[in-house]
Amino acid sequence: MTLTDSEASSPLPDVFFRRLLAQIDSLAELKVTLYALWRIEHMEGPFRALSEADFDPRDLGLAAEDIRSGLEAARKRGSMLRSEHEAQALYFINSPQGRSAAQAFADRGLPAASELGSRPLERSNIFRLYEENIGPLTPLIADALNDAEATYSAAWVADAIELAVKHNKRNWKYAEAILRRWKEEGRAEKQSGRDDQASLQHDVEDKIKKFVGGTGA
Repeated sequence: MTLTDSEASSPLPDVFFRRLLAQIDSLAELKVTLYALWRIEHMEGPFRALSEADFDPRDLGLAAEDIRSGLEAARKRGSMLRSEHEAQALYFINSPQGRSAAQAFADRGLPAASELGSRPLERSNIFRLYEENIGPLTPLIADALNDAEATYSAAWVADAIELAVKHNKRNWKYAEAILRRWKEEGRAEKQSGRDDQASLQHDVEDKIKKFVGGTGA
């Protein structure tokens, strides 16, 4: 997989490479640890935590029971903290900020809404559209889709994915090139359904080839 300019990166803490990478021998533990680091890195505010439900099997490629075993292994290793308040349980990264938040949660429960971290809990319709038509959703692709939705609009992204599928170019690179071309040169909006769609798509495809070389890679 190659990264496009719009795909954000997520830094990993040095301790992951110095200690955890050599110690973790369970794929489930490795996946939930990396996923937690990614999700929490993209949150805002002092309170950053995940519930078990936030570890979506579709994102991780794991069964629910494997996610639970991975979380328990990470908790036992100490890389993640599990904190409970009444009937609710949350997972925190074992960092100074995470330890403080975990203790506060155990003592008082969830903080005020203004202190909660920004959490991408709901799966975007664009995510589902990508998975149904192109392939598995990875953290890098999720970031790219979020960026594209903010830049071009959800409707444009959906139409670009649909057009890529129609042209049998089932990859994000092609759909992204469509979006760039539409932004640079404008796009013909659907008016009454009587437009010459074949002519329009042929024109778009010719222009897209300048970006992607006319291949499906």
